Amino acid sequence: MSWTRSLITALAVCVALLAGSAGCGPSDARGEDGKPSSPAGELLDERDGAGRPYREVDEEDAPAVGVEVTPDTDGGWDVRLTVRNFRFSPDGTRGRAVAGRGLAHLELNGRRVALLRTPEYHLPGDSVPRGTHHVTARLYADDGSVWAVDGEPVESTADITVSDREPGAAPTGTAPPEPARGADRRGSGGG
Repeated sequence: MSWTRSLITALAVCVALLAGSAGCGPSDARGEDGKPSSPAGELLDERDGAGRPYREVDEEDAPAVGVEVTPDTDGGWDVRLTVRNFRFSPDGTRGRAVAGRGLAHLELNGRRVALLRTPEYHLPGDSVPRGTHHVTARLYADDGSVWAVDGEPVESTADITVSDREPGAAPTGTAPPEPARGADRRGSGGG
């Protein structure tokens, strides 16, 4: 075989691999219904408030999150997430969905306050005025899609209440400490 024929063969293989027609790898896997299947779930038509699609996964393999909010001595709040079947991706991770990986969006009363790549966050006291507030943690894949089970986002919500207090006194709050699963993804109890 001449070097020209070898070069043409090598180029043809490279083009086939780049075009995805080689038929190898996870993109060619098919489920029982003939649709492409992926360990990272299936994208749904449902979207979150920012327009990000939900990524449906089986409940048995689904990530889960719980949120606990406790007052600190300076009048702020320490937020701690408890996750199951989930690992936080480091900053700079490639933007593709990998089963059980990603980050959490932390919201206060429906407004995002932080993107978390670790399970801990400090909420300053002056960001939470007097009254009852909802702190929600929702899990996202690295491609920006929302992890979901049965069409519902994987999330958990804790309520905190700030009442009038004397200077230096810590605020009071409540939060479910258990990771949310099933019907509890919206923080209606422990899991």
